[in-house]
Amino acid sequence: MSTKDNTVPARPKTIGFLLVENFSLLSFAVAVEPLRAANVLSGRNLYAWRFIAPNEIAATASIGVKLHLDGDLASDERLDMLFVCAGGNPARHRDPATFRWLRRLARRGTPLGGLSGGSYVLARAGLLDNRRCTIHWEHMAAFREEFPHIDVRATLFEIDRDRYSCAGGIASLDMMHAIIEGDCGAALANAVTEWFVQTSVRPGSGAQRMEPRERLHILNEPLIKAIKFMERRFDEPIDVNALANVAGVSARHLQRLFAQHLGTTVEKYLFSLRLDRGRELLRQSNLPVLDVALASGFSTAGHFSRSYKAKFGLAPRDERRAARIVSLSRKPVRPR
Repeated sequence: MSTKDNTVPARPKTIGFLLVENFSLLSFAVAVEPLRAANVLSGRNLYAWRFIAPNEIAATASIGVKLHLDGDLASDERLDMLFVCAGGNPARHRDPATFRWLRRLARRGTPLGGLSGGSYVLARAGLLDNRRCTIHWEHMAAFREEFPHIDVRATLFEIDRDRYSCAGGIASLDMMHAIIEGDCGAALANAVTEWFVQTSVRPGSGAQRMEPRERLHILNEPLIKAIKFMERRFDEPIDVNALANVAGVSARHLQRLFAQHLGTTVEKYLFSLRLDRGRELLRQSNLPVLDVALASGFSTAGHFSRSYKAKFGLAPRDERRAARIVSLSRKPVRPR
């Protein structure tokens, strides 16, 4: 099937993909493939793509696949758009040359985007100030701690003027639908979506994570309301009576609901949420343990460390060390 219109571009729109070491292969592939599909389905050369990396090693994906590069930061090729592709722990990417190159593109007026953890790199370069953005939920806590002034949202994708950001995974396909629709019209965008056996297109405002109903397999509405409130405000003191008021039940009944459906108490569930957030920050940021503790709702590093070890079996510093060892083990060996 060919989906054509009467608009023929003078040249293909060239989209660059900056591949940061350990980038997410899925997020990247789901962003590139729709461009190829648009060309095939339209019968026209609408898009071209270029693969760029800060250095040769950085072109290796999270699962070890290495891509052939079309250029590096020394390339002066004019791009119509660039996406930064990152995964693993993007907070560790602190390459000044990358940031200078991205800022140069921004000064030229090149629209910039981030896939999965790519928004972290853009933020480090100072290119998301006064822009709305999103990032994969795994990096969200660390991102908010480091960039409290940036409007980051837990959505599938965000398009704010000349900045594009996507949570990654299959959300890349949703964002590319919006981009292709803007460039070429709804008919071609819909044809691309069907090409990839996607029967519906999610809006950018969609949620990244499952609702408690699906994730925890619970149907009780007051309990769902309480959990949603706790997940939004877990780092603040939460009074059981106030939480029960949010849920629309008595405090005693709320405790019974937690015991019946989750096998725990309100207090223990909240405590577990805080420790889980601490684990995310330890793995995805370079914050000192005390700062991680405070950001997770604990008043002291000692209390946090003892509680953390009781739940996860190792101290916070050991958790961070283990995460770094795993990250290093994924790095490819440079050929001799």
